[in-house]
Amino acid sequence: MIEIERKFLVTSENFKNEAQKSTRIVQGFLNTHPERTVRVRIKAEQAFITVKGIGNASGTSRFEWEKEISVKEAEQLLPLCEKGIIEKIRYEIPSGHHTIEVDVFSAENNGLILAEIELSDENESFLKPNWIGNEVTGDSRYYNSQLSKKPYTLW
Repeated sequence: MIEIERKFLVTSENFKNEAQKSTRIVQGFLNTHPERTVRVRIKAEQAFITVKGIGNASGTSRFEWEKEISVKEAEQLLPLCEKGIIEKIRYEIPSGHHTIEVDVFSAENNGLILAEIELSDENESFLKPNWIGNEVTGDSRYYNSQLSKKPYTLW
């Protein structure tokens, strides 16, 4: 249950022309401790509770455990979350053998657009579309748990 993920800033909205799917996501954090986060997420008609551990030195790999719960349960848990609900639209873009997920944030994180790609190995290569900019993997300011506490619009 190790998640290997790299994260990048997005330089244009050209990814929308390549997107196969878009989904609205609302999520909150029951715990944002740096060594473990507990997230509640509603993604379209599904909901999940997720526990993530501390990342490795590069921020690329970390423990992740996720369990599907009902949307009703997630709606009951969201009011218990720490201040700072994250709202975003996630676009899924095929890229070679991978799928790049681009999150367009709204509300207090309006203006932030991030791309994430999950890999099977930290050194795995992947096709990098021209709308992907600087890598921010390991920069904790871009973790959703931290964006809930210090939103992008306040930077």
